[in-house]
Amino acid sequence: MGVLILGLAIFFGVHSLSIVNRDFRDRMLAKFGEMPWKGGYAVVSLIGFAFIVWGYGLARAEPVLLYLPPLWLRYVAIVLLIPVFPLLIAAYLPSRIGIAARHPMLLATKIWALAHLLANGMLADVLLFGAFLAWAVADRISVKRRGPPAQATAPASNANDMFVVIAGVAIYFAFILWLHAWIFGVAPIAL
Repeated sequence: MGVLILGLAIFFGVHSLSIVNRDFRDRMLAKFGEMPWKGGYAVVSLIGFAFIVWGYGLARAEPVLLYLPPLWLRYVAIVLLIPVFPLLIAAYLPSRIGIAARHPMLLATKIWALAHLLANGMLADVLLFGAFLAWAVADRISVKRRGPPAQATAPASNANDMFVVIAGVAIYFAFILWLHAWIFGVAPIAL
């Protein structure tokens, strides 16, 4: 469990710089320049992510049950996850969906984490998904205090909205039916 916690601390430590000390982040960005700063940020994030993956795998080998969710919550989780991929795409493609969501990646992260907490009751799951949920909530509050986000560079359009929905739902079904089991070894829907 220690490796998972270390990974979460590293990953969310770097991802929380804007939450806890925006001025420090801005000073370092000005001091080192955008590309070196983002490169270092990416390296530290990847190290944290690697520890998360490794630690989660180790923790799953010795599961500790905290709660046993009722079976019907798995179906609730599957339905809750439908907007996650469209929201993730909307974070990078100017769309009315992204504008309406205001912070589509944070919203996607909150929904994703909550859905997984509803369907999984192992200690490693609660640590992993609970950390993502807590971070996304804290970051959303922080973003609200920091002011409005930068506007998209291109105008939102109906075509982008359609792409966000169609591509997002297609990726969702690919994950639910095949990719989740292939990547994570857990099939959300038994076929």
